[in-house]
Amino acid sequence: MDDYIFYIQIGLNHVLDLKAYDHILFLIVLAVIFVFKDWKKVLWMVTFFTIGHTLTLALSAYGILNIGSDMVEFLIPATIFLTAIANILFSKRSNKETKSRFNIFIAFFFGLIHGLGFSNYFKILIDKDESKLLPLIEFALGIELAQIIIIFVVLLFGFVFQTIFKVNKRDWILVISSVVAGITIPMMAERFIW
Repeated sequence: MDDYIFYIQIGLNHVLDLKAYDHILFLIVLAVIFVFKDWKKVLWMVTFFTIGHTLTLALSAYGILNIGSDMVEFLIPATIFLTAIANILFSKRSNKETKSRFNIFIAFFFGLIHGLGFSNYFKILIDKDESKLLPLIEFALGIELAQIIIIFVVLLFGFVFQTIFKVNKRDWILVISSVVAGITIPMMAERFIW
């Protein structure tokens, strides 16, 4: 039981760690286009991110996939930046379904990249003789729970600003996405590999 809670806590801490806020930034730009009534779409999006994250983590843990950490460390802020820019570019589009499908695809694809960012640490955590499947599932559950918490907070802030303070939804998306894009530019420059 303690190991079960241990890996769930690691998953929670992996996402909620304010020192490693890249995960939080990514969830913010994924969720900023949604409102509370879109909770099913948001839940699917978060789940697809977790699936992508867990898939590459599993492939790495089992020694099937190994990508240099320098490349991954650059790609993580790049995925956040690209998602923020996509939000800015698509903010005028009225087709919410296209944005939802795009963000679900992005969540899965970028989840693949983000999973690689944690793979080396995760390999150290699990013994070579230990079954890797159960810790992976437990870790994924922790990630999923943490992401739901963050998404709920983003939706709550969106509700408050759009409903109470009457901020236009398009302006909300543009401002939040622009702020996140601005935060990730120095992160990319610092980790630039070419």
